[in-house]
Amino acid sequence: MSSYRTVKQLHRAVRTSDGDGVNIRRIAGFNQPNFSPFLMIDELKSDEAADYIGGFPPHPHRGIETLTYMLNGHFQHKDHMGNVGELRSGGAQWMAAGRGVIHSEMPIMTEGQLHGFQIWINQPAKNKMSPAQYHDFQPESITEKSHPDWGLVRVIAGALSIDAQEIAGPLQSSSIAMTIADWRSNAAHNLTVEIPADLQCLVFVYQGKIAIDQQLISTGQLGILSNADQLKLSALEESGALILAGMPIHEPIVHYGPFVMNSVEEIEQAIKDYQTGNFV
Repeated sequence: MSSYRTVKQLHRAVRTSDGDGVNIRRIAGFNQPNFSPFLMIDELKSDEAADYIGGFPPHPHRGIETLTYMLNGHFQHKDHMGNVGELRSGGAQWMAAGRGVIHSEMPIMTEGQLHGFQIWINQPAKNKMSPAQYHDFQPESITEKSHPDWGLVRVIAGALSIDAQEIAGPLQSSSIAMTIADWRSNAAHNLTVEIPADLQCLVFVYQGKIAIDQQLISTGQLGILSNADQLKLSALEESGALILAGMPIHEPIVHYGPFVMNSVEEIEQAIKDYQTGNFV
């Protein structure tokens, strides 16, 4: 018998800055087991160039994956492996840092708007020292399905099952089972999706208001959900929400700046490797 997920916790994004003074809204869950495998969600949203013009100059990462998804605006990526990609509105880019990557990310406003997300995803210990990887996915490669009853769903990573039909996105993570999708809806739209009950599920509302089992989630809020095999979302007005589901990683987390490892000793080694030129 099927059961529906409910909201266990609500978190609100807080304003902060990162990189060269880029203004963002952030929800961090490094020390919350029910956030796993996700670590952090950053929302970049502005119509003022001064909020983001400095971007994210070259910096290192180790032990994480990042997924950047742009609703409006472009995002330019460059890294030590020679990858150069300009992400267009509606596209996504994925990077697995593994043992080390040094990259820069520069947001570029289009049509007076910049709106996008960067999601940090933990890597299991067995993958934290793997070679770095990078792929970008332009908007035309993102899988889309629409229906008059439930609106538009864009699946970026993994797969969702809607009305017994599986919708798979272009990204399949090499290290962990996960699904990331974008739901856009009008008032009175209802969406029911099947998600394996053993996957942790989060919903972040970036526009409007939605309800899950009568619990309201408003713009800028993240709902951490219970375990069940179905999720029902009801839009109360024109809305947009990210659906994130992933297999939890039951391992220690030690976080220091751009490094996420399993022990203090591994963090110290990452810092030493970066300072001595032995990082990548």
